[in-house]
Amino acid sequence: MPTIYYIRHGQTEWNALGRLQGVQDIPLNELGRTQSVHAGHILADLFKRDGESTSSMSFVASPLGRARQTMELVRGVLRLPLSGYAIDDRLREIGYGEWEGSTLAEMQAKDPDLFARRQAEKWTVAPPGGETYVVVQARVADWRRGLTADTVVAAHGGTLRALMVVLGLETPESAADLPIEQGVVYVFRNGGLAKYS
Repeated sequence: MPTIYYIRHGQTEWNALGRLQGVQDIPLNELGRTQSVHAGHILADLFKRDGESTSSMSFVASPLGRARQTMELVRGVLRLPLSGYAIDDRLREIGYGEWEGSTLAEMQAKDPDLFARRQAEKWTVAPPGGETYVVVQARVADWRRGLTADTVVAAHGGTLRALMVVLGLETPESAADLPIEQGVVYVFRNGGLAKYS
């Protein structure tokens, strides 16, 4: 299996406020830009340590602006053309439907029964008009099957949780609430996962 270098996008104002973004196009804030540059330096150090060349790698991002901004900042650190990467819609964040823009407390107050069901069964229960993690897992699995080269990814926390399940490193239950950090690089290699910060 090709190695995957996975970077969650840097922080946005909605992240800072605890608002679910889903497919809303919220740009990086100042901290998010700093985190993305930091991830680029981690990646450069990993490549140097492992004798990897960016010329043989693929670079791909979610179509959402915060992931594309992150990828371009990372590529800037690596001294690569900013636009030299692919966009793949299968890597977009889980859609939260009507819950997008809300905090957890607001969602709980609006519909406590659905909120409680989703908290108990996060992988299989969708917000109104949104997606389940089962759907996200299927599209991430489809993306993963097409990988032919070591790949740098800039995407989202939800898609990273799904990838961990696809690769058999987590279960839906363990992945559902797993914190996914910003400004770090998750490396999937030889059936394992390492995190570099």
